[in-house]
Order: sequence, then structure tokens, then C-alpha cells
Amino acid sequence: MAAPVREAGAEPRDGGAVPVGAGEVPEDIKMATYTDGQPSPSVGDAKLRRPMVIEIFEKKIEYLRKEKTLNIYGTAVFGTTASFSGVLANFIFRHCFKVKHEALKTYASLTTLPFLSTVVAYKLFVTDALYSGNISKENCVLRSSLIGIVCGVIYPSALAFTKNGRLAVKYHTVPLPPKGRVLHYWLMLCQTEIKAMVIPLVFQTVVGVFNGLQHYATFESTLEKTVYES
Repeated sequence: MAAPVREAGAEPRDGGAVPVGAGEVPEDIKMATYTDGQPSPSVGDAKLRRPMVIEIFEKKIEYLRKEKTLNIYGTAVFGTTASFSGVLANFIFRHCFKVKHEALKTYASLTTLPFLSTVVAYKLFVTDALYSGNISKENCVLRSSLIGIVCGVIYPSALAFTKNGRLAVKYHTVPLPPKGRVLHYWLMLCQTEIKAMVIPLVFQTVVGVFNGLQHYATFESTLEKTVYES
């Protein structure tokens, strides 16, 4: 008796195991390879990402280092111009009061104090404000120019006036002022020479505006580069 011949294309109805083809991947391996629709990173990918992350951090550090260097140079130049203004103010008031004593002492203080006051004020009111993000471009320029005027002109002039005025009284280089009109007398005594302080006033204002613009542009450029590299 001949065995029944199975028709071509008929699928077996028995519940046997279906062999996996050579091009297919079992479901358990697929679930291990794909999680939430994204392939899990392999060891090779991690090794490739590590040098990229290190390179990004190195670029960020280099950008910040350049920005810090430019900031230090700009602040140092700003403080140096304030020192020159202090030297000029000391020279003018010593000439007005005809003081020839303690020259080294007065010039040392009129050189050092304006420099330090300018550097400290610029760091507090401009640099720290930039890093905190609480300052605009216009505000940065305004603060920088005001620091140049106050710390680079007004403060050195007042300091030179008081120091040399005390020396003038101490060594009697000029007639003593009448009672009740001391300040007016001293101002009238040096009103002609004090007009020369207009030169450092204009110069410090220009340097302050330029330094504020340059510092803000450098900070913005560094910030954009670090964000772009991220």
C-alpha cells in the first residue's frame, strides 16, 4: 500500500520545532541587542567616544585659558594707565604746592594704589559679573569706563591733593590758608595746573570703553565655542 504523498507547499501541522534560518537572529538575541528601539553601545563605540570626550574637554580648557590670559593682560594694562595717571597727578600737585620733600614716598603710593584699586574694582564689578551672566554689553562698557574715571583719575587726584597738601603745611612751602576757607584756598592755588588732568580723564575713559568691549567680545566668543563643542 503506497504512502500518501504530501502536496507541494503544504505546511506541516505538527507542533515540531522550526529551524532557524542562516540569515535570521533569534528573538532573545534581538531583545538583548536593541533596547527601546536603540542599539546598545558596544565596547568599540565606547573606546571611540572616550578620545572624543577628552578632546572636547581639552579644547574647552584651552579656550578658557586664552580668555583668562587676555583678561589678565587687559586688566594689567588698565591698571598701568591708572598708575601713570597717579604719577601725573602727583607731579602736578607737588609743583602747585612747591613740595620737594618725600618724593619717593608720594610717587610710590601714587603709582601702587591706583593700580591696585583699578584691578580689584575691575574684577569685582566687571569680570565676576560677566562670569555670573548678570551683565550686558552696554553695562560692561559703562562699568569699565566708570572704573577708569573713578580709579584712574578722581582717586589719584584726591590722593595726590591730600598727600602733597599735608606736606605743604608740614614744611611751610606755601602760605597757610585763612580759617574757614581751607578747601577753596587750596583749589584756587592749583586751579590752572589741575586742568592738565583732563588728558588722563579722556585717556582713561577711552581705555575703559575699549577694554570693556574687548573683554565682552572675548568672553562671548569663548562661551560660543565651548557651547558649540559640546
